Amino acid sequence: MSRFYSEKFSELEAYVPGEQPKDQQYIKLNTNENAYPPHPSVAEAAAAESARLHLYPDPECRELREKLAERLGLTPEELILTNGSDEILNFAFMAFCDSHIPAVFPDITYGFYPVFARVDQVPFRVIPLQEDLTVRKEDYLHAAGTIFLANPNAPTGIALSRAEIEEILQANPYNAVIVDEAYVDFGAESCLPLIREYDNLLVVQTFSKSRSMAGGRLGFGAANPEIIRDLDTVRYSTNPYNLDRLTLAAGIACIENDEYNVRNCRKIIRTREWTRKELERLGFEMTPSRANFLFARHPGMRGEEIYLKLKAKGILVRHFGTERIRDYNRISIGTEEQMEALIQALEKILKKGQKTGGTEK
Repeated sequence: MSRFYSEKFSELEAYVPGEQPKDQQYIKLNTNENAYPPHPSVAEAAAAESARLHLYPDPECRELREKLAERLGLTPEELILTNGSDEILNFAFMAFCDSHIPAVFPDITYGFYPVFARVDQVPFRVIPLQEDLTVRKEDYLHAAGTIFLANPNAPTGIALSRAEIEEILQANPYNAVIVDEAYVDFGAESCLPLIREYDNLLVVQTFSKSRSMAGGRLGFGAANPEIIRDLDTVRYSTNPYNLDRLTLAAGIACIENDEYNVRNCRKIIRTREWTRKELERLGFEMTPSRANFLFARHPGMRGEEIYLKLKAKGILVRHFGTERIRDYNRISIGTEEQMEALIQALEKILKKGQKTGGTEK
């Protein structure tokens, strides 16, 4: 670090995104991108808007907010649009946490939560997952802090039910509860229907996963208008033009063709379940994922070794070095052809491992 770097960040550990190597062509199953491109109209809309890049975008994102609100059965005043869901999560740490109100989240979850807490200099408390890597709802009743729950959780893919989230909301009436639903469209229950019943609920979603716009950086939050006004105050105080013209145009086209996205989600769910059965056939153990990825380990081989052997064969998955989950790999669900290639590669890796006597765990 330079001699000008503030001491307040001297201990900061930055979030580590999934690797994007350029040394060869890989089957990328490591960053949970959607296996399918967006509807053709999305690229067309972005291209058409490029001629107006000399003009600032609409800071209120009116047209996209109106179309998204109509799609979700909400009002525009119940929505905020952000530069990916990461931005709104950061806004929530800034708006709803301080030296007296800590952030509360699981020990194994989205890795940005502790980073945001440290960057925004708010205290935080982590609650260990259960032995089976599930979130125990009882641990979040009367949590005495702003609760952040990824649901389905990452990287496990395990989801709480809407009823369980509602119990947490009821038990924490004086604190905000942020439900991060980045993967909800792949088989979990959304809490969007609860935002008019609970004024302490903020639901965060993204266009990156189910709507094939990871490269467009578009996220949104849904809550009662008072919470949205809080978040907009933070947004206007940091970057009022947080969404560029291309993203806004692409988002509008994406929502206008949202049934295309729904069909792709169904396809990914089917492929996930096929992959789960094939991995079970090979001896893998998995969490009950409701996301566009599987979280898998094999009793006969270390997680890091599987990751490295797959990488050598041109297939990227995500490995985490954290003690509790280091035997697991997170495997994004790709196309049917990509998942068939994964299974074939794993068959060869495991067969060779058996011949050489396996690997010590």
